[in-house]
Amino acid sequence: MLELMMKQYNLATIENKNKYSIVMRKIIIYILCIGLLFSWISCNQKSPDKERQAYDVSLLNKNSDLQLSGQYEALIRLNSEYLKKAAKMKYKEGKALCYLNIAGVNVSAGNYEKAAFFFNKAEKDLINSENAYHRAIFYNDYSLYYSHLKSYDKAIQYNDKAFYYLKQAKKTELNDSLLPRLYINRGIYFAWKGWMGTSLKSFLRGNALENSAYSNCMVAQYYLFTHQLADAGKYISAADEKMLRQKTSDVESLWVYYTMGYYYNEINNTDEAEKELKTALEINIKTRRTYSSHISGVYKSLSEVYKKKNDGNKAYYYLQKYMDEEGRLDRERFITMNKTTDEFILETKKESNWHKSDLPLFMALSIAALTFSGIYVQKIIKHQKAKKRNLKQETDELKSTVYHKKLNEVTELARKNDSSFLMKFKELNPGFINALLVINPDLENSELAFCAMLKLHFSSKEIADYTFVQHKSIQQKKYRIRKRLNIQGDEDIYVFFDNLKE
Repeated sequence: MLELMMKQYNLATIENKNKYSIVMRKIIIYILCIGLLFSWISCNQKSPDKERQAYDVSLLNKNSDLQLSGQYEALIRLNSEYLKKAAKMKYKEGKALCYLNIAGVNVSAGNYEKAAFFFNKAEKDLINSENAYHRAIFYNDYSLYYSHLKSYDKAIQYNDKAFYYLKQAKKTELNDSLLPRLYINRGIYFAWKGWMGTSLKSFLRGNALENSAYSNCMVAQYYLFTHQLADAGKYISAADEKMLRQKTSDVESLWVYYTMGYYYNEINNTDEAEKELKTALEINIKTRRTYSSHISGVYKSLSEVYKKKNDGNKAYYYLQKYMDEEGRLDRERFITMNKTTDEFILETKKESNWHKSDLPLFMALSIAALTFSGIYVQKIIKHQKAKKRNLKQETDELKSTVYHKKLNEVTELARKNDSSFLMKFKELNPGFINALLVINPDLENSELAFCAMLKLHFSSKEIADYTFVQHKSIQQKKYRIRKRLNIQGDEDIYVFFDNLKE
């Protein structure tokens, strides 16, 4: 009996163990399935993130290469392709990047109105975005836009927002490359505001993070701006060394050569300054369509170099180029600021819908906008008038220098009885010769040359000496010229030529 009971017990134990084993196997299989499911879900969640990150890196790198090499059409095509790709991926932030790229290239070319259009499109795609990096890019680009418009308070405001969002973004290589540029841009804005201490800290922080040819150049620019030439020289050398050692884009190379030229001009090494600035001009041939706003500084520096070299012709030429470029950019800025103000008023009007309760608010905002616009416009006009006065004075001085230099050359040719005297005189005073020919079209070249010498106030004795004829012959020539030009006997021939309307 006992033996039977023991057998039954053993059979039950074995059966229970088998049941337990089956249950455990089911539990393990279930856990493995759950684990696989979670892994699959996790992979699916990470896959779009990786795809989007790859999209960003590819687009930004390709766009940067095209923009820095001045290939405008290729850049537009690239962003059009990526815009379609982002739409298929349902990636709003990707679309916004395309709009920002196109806005950026328009800003650098001075097309501020078009840039504003694309900034608005980018903002609509990013308004509800949780991607902090993309918002940081947007506000950085927007701050640069306002700096081009010379609205530095706005530029600083958006630069602050860019810092705020970048701090919230995940740590990536893209973040690391954006951060130093935020500091450098910040340095530029503060410098223009006159906050020099904060500006220098920002430049040095940006350079410590990036340490490139461009970042060293920007520190050098600060020291040049504050007339600390010894410190500027150290960073110029570092920028030059990095430009030669690292792969530097055309635009950054242009900036380095411009800064070097600026530096050499400040230390009065005009030959080296001319060489570096001319190199910058050569690079500009490739990049001017996308970075034309950079070149006005090169023109101004070249004008100053040639003034120091006493080459008035070239100094005047490059000053005129500088004035033309600045004038074009100022017109673009002015139009854009007016348009921005108009759009603000229109938007306020839409929001109010002219409800009575909103009317006071609308009027207040409109008045504020118009007041701001008026103050800004007056400030711009005042600044432009002052700049034009200074440039006009500088231009007049250069014109006078050029004229007197040419006048001295022509006078010297007359003294030497050089055969090219009349031709050079015509170049200097074309109106005078034309006026003589209106009175008498039959005047010969020898007579025109004689009149030119009288215009230069040579005495009869001087003309006789320079042309190797007797004094009496010169008196006879004067008499014939009086008859040929109908000059009255009682009128001084020198006064006649001085008063001749050209």
